[in-house]
Amino acid sequence: MCNFNKQDEDTKAFIHLFMKKCADNIGGANFLLGLIETLRETKPHPLTTNKCKIQNQNTSIKWNKIIFKDKLMVIEEILTQHRSSEEPNFNILANLSEKKRKKVINMAKTLAPVEFIATPADNNDGVGFSFKVFESIENDCIKINPIFVVIFFCSVEFTKKALKYKI
Repeated sequence: MCNFNKQDEDTKAFIHLFMKKCADNIGGANFLLGLIETLRETKPHPLTTNKCKIQNQNTSIKWNKIIFKDKLMVIEEILTQHRSSEEPNFNILANLSEKKRKKVINMAKTLAPVEFIATPADNNDGVGFSFKVFESIENDCIKINPIFVVIFFCSVEFTKKALKYKI
């Protein structure tokens, strides 16, 4: 998931275009990278903060629902299992035991309404952007949003590669 070089060309282009648009909407690449660095420095994991908001001097990101540690652990377990995945739109329900499948479905139902909104500190820098945790949730297929993974779990180097990628 977090290895930009292992993604297919369509996924690289999608991530590049979305990250470029995100950067433009909050004041530029440095503001986006600064936000991601702030998220990486936040301990414990920024998703578990009670305020549902993380900010630095240039930007802030907030969300509409508290994410508890048990749900975060399920996400981290999924991402660890798919860390080296070359599948662009992997189904997080694939190849799971019935017990793990139920845990993932419960996590997905809980986090489906969560929306993240990033905004610049100065309105002149842009309008901001928003995204959700999942790309799609269907009966036998749940696809995690790659932008969610990039913002909260991948390295700053991944984002730099995505922003520099040439289509």
